[in-house]
Amino acid sequence: ATPRRTVLLEGPVPVRRSAAAVAPLELSDDPCEVLLSSTGLIARRALPDAGAGVASAPTAPRGTHDVVVARAGATVRGYVGVVTSAGRVVRTHVQDLPSLPGTAGAVSLAGGAPLGAFLTLERGEVVVGLTSLLPGAPTLALATAHGVIKRVTDEPAPTRDSWEVIRLADKDEVVGALPVADEDELILLSDDAQLLRFPASSVRPQGRAAGGMAGIKLATGARVITLGVWSPGSTGVVVTLASDSAALLDAGGSLKVTHGSEFPGKGRATGGVRAHRFLKGEDVLRRGWITTWPAAAASSSGEPIELPEPDHRRDGSGAPFANAPAAVSGRV
Repeated sequence: ATPRRTVLLEGPVPVRRSAAAVAPLELSDDPCEVLLSSTGLIARRALPDAGAGVASAPTAPRGTHDVVVARAGATVRGYVGVVTSAGRVVRTHVQDLPSLPGTAGAVSLAGGAPLGAFLTLERGEVVVGLTSLLPGAPTLALATAHGVIKRVTDEPAPTRDSWEVIRLADKDEVVGALPVADEDELILLSDDAQLLRFPASSVRPQGRAAGGMAGIKLATGARVITLGVWSPGSTGVVVTLASDSAALLDAGGSLKVTHGSEFPGKGRATGGVRAHRFLKGEDVLRRGWITTWPAAAASSSGEPIELPEPDHRRDGSGAPFANAPAAVSGRV
C-alpha cells in the first residue's frame, strides 16, 4: 500500500562513464524551458524545435505534479532567475536541474527535484515565480500584497548570485511575478474578492531599485493575493476559493470559475469589481488564480482535481467543494 517513491521515466538512460563524460562543457547549450510545479518541483525540458520530441497534448490524461505554476526560457548551460516574496531574484544553474523527456501527454514534473535543493531562502521567504535571464526576454511584472504593481526594465542580469528587483515598503511582500508584454493585460485580485483588469502598457518599466507604482486601490485591511496576465486572444478565467477567515482552509467554503470576459477593463490605481459573492459564513478569498482555459487544478500533494466549467456570473457565489484545490494553472 506504500506509494512508489522511485520515479520511472521512459527513454534511454545515459551511462555515466567518468567525471569527464558528464562535464558541463559537453552539454550542448541548447534553448530550453525551466518549469516549476505547484508542489515545488523544478526541472528543465528541451523546446520542441530543439529536439524535445512531441509537444505536450492538453487533452491527454493527467498525472501527479502536472500543474505548472511558473515557466521561463533559458539555455542548458545558462541560468534562470527564481523570484521570491522578498522581492529578490536568485540565480540558479539550469544544467543542475533534472531534464524531462519529451512526451506526448500532459507535462508532469514527477521527475523533477525540490527547488529547495538548488537555493537557500531566508526565513519566511517563499518562491513566487521564475524569470528568464536571456537578453530580450519579456519584462518581469511584480505585484505586492499592498497593491503595488511594477514592471522591471530589461537590463543585463548582474553576475552575483542574487539581487533585488523591487524596493518593498515595510511589511509588504511580492505575491506574484510573471513575464508581460505591452499588449498584455494585468489582473490583480484581492482577498475581499475585488478584481482589477488594466493594460500592461499603463505601467512604465522601472529600474531594479524602484518601488513600483499604485496598482489597485484596496479597502482597509484588504490585500492582493494574486497577479495574472492575459495575452490578446487568450481565453482567460478567474478561479476563486472563498471561506471563513477564522476557519481552517479545508473546513468548507465555495469554489467558482468565471469567464475573464465578464470582467470589464478599468484604469490602473482604481478599485476593482466584485469577482465572488460571499455566502453566509464566508468573508474572504482564501486563494485565487488568474489563468487560461482549459485549466488544471491539483491538491497540495499534486493529485489532479477536476474544476467546474466556467460560469458567466461575474459577481455570483461559488459552489461548495468536496476537495479544495491548492493550485490552478493553465494546461501546459
